[in-house]
Amino acid sequence: MATDGKLALYENFMAINSVDAGGYERFDVKRGLRNADGTGVIAGITNVSNVHGYVMSDNVKVADEGHLTYRGYDVYDLLGDEGSNRCFGFEEVAYLLLMGSLPTQEQLDRFVAEIDSQRELPDGFTASMIMRDTPPDIMNMLARSALLLYAYDNDAEERSAEHEIHAALSLISRLPRIMVLSYYAVRARYANESMIMHRFVPGQSTAETILSMLRPDRSFTPEEARTLDIMLCLHAEHGGGNNSTFTTRVLTSSDTDPYSTYAAALGSLKGRKHGGANHQVRAMQAEIKQAVKDWSNEDEVAAYLAKIVNKQAYDKSGLVYGMGHAVYTKSDPRAVICKRFASQLAEGTEFEAEFKLLESIERLAPQVILQEKGTSKDMCANVDMYSGFVYSMMGIPDELFTPLFACARMPGWAAHRFEEIVSGKRIIRPAYKVVGSLHREYVPIEQRG
Repeated sequence: MATDGKLALYENFMAINSVDAGGYERFDVKRGLRNADGTGVIAGITNVSNVHGYVMSDNVKVADEGHLTYRGYDVYDLLGDEGSNRCFGFEEVAYLLLMGSLPTQEQLDRFVAEIDSQRELPDGFTASMIMRDTPPDIMNMLARSALLLYAYDNDAEERSAEHEIHAALSLISRLPRIMVLSYYAVRARYANESMIMHRFVPGQSTAETILSMLRPDRSFTPEEARTLDIMLCLHAEHGGGNNSTFTTRVLTSSDTDPYSTYAAALGSLKGRKHGGANHQVRAMQAEIKQAVKDWSNEDEVAAYLAKIVNKQAYDKSGLVYGMGHAVYTKSDPRAVICKRFASQLAEGTEFEAEFKLLESIERLAPQVILQEKGTSKDMCANVDMYSGFVYSMMGIPDELFTPLFACARMPGWAAHRFEEIVSGKRIIRPAYKVVGSLHREYVPIEQRG
């Protein structure tokens, strides 16, 4: 196996790690914990939220309008009222997810004050942990920081309700600051840019804190803060079966500490098939913008989508990113709300043409897939179709798209961890069927060829 004096340990990587694909069907293995019709295998029960996208009728999956509820409250009711007097909702949503019910004004004020009081980082944390050996990806920095904060918690191994709430609130409060500081640390190290370290402003909401720390001049409009707040709310929770939340459940079931649990969830969310998918969407959209000369010409847009579907363009995967979801069929309520705010932001600006292009992609993609593949599948735009576009209009850099998702999802992860601690009771330990050799004769090293 030696090549030029080096051990080529990777030469047979594919062969060694391949298993007989027929075994999945032969042993009725639910690959990806998915049933044959794409529905998820039921692995637990929860009171935290419900993600509804279809109904089962006589064991047949039937498409339905999407609904997302947090603790029984429809997300449209929580966020969809354009005439709402609520200025910021993320903290209220976080309270709902963690505490199980909507707060009174007094309860919300106390909760917000508690989050505000936790924003300070340990002495020297920025210089010694964030600016030292800075990795190129901010998600890795967030995961590392979550693990390192364990060292500053004298009760890190405690599992009491009081400590669990404290640890969750500290990360809900701190991760947005760590995210922005990490962004500038990465830019300073890898792009030779200035390291900007704005102090947080006591009393600002999470959305305001992010914008205030991120903008070099610290300025932002109330509309921008409100829009970012809505985005945080939309990403705060999405059921127990999504990969990062299930990761939270799995680690919690092993009785590990909260910091290890949330760090693992961050690692999962970074994945390009999970939270990192928003980068794929924006990259695909950028290619379409470059390739299609007349964005208003639907024939041109459809022709390029056909190239993508036929694996002739973008990443040759055949996927139209931003379209389709594991659960939602007719509509993704997060995308519906996000699209509305995207439309409001884009109206009358240089972004209006791009918004209309995204609408065309959303409308034409199912038609193109049917035409090119001959298959008809209930498909709607998912939240990633418009979320990156909203961030871009606000001047938020691409590198922060997934980290923003992570900061928003902390309350959801925490709610599921709490539920697993109280109600799970058993370590999550599914079975794997062995399909390789069950017994091989041992051969002494001097006899091996």
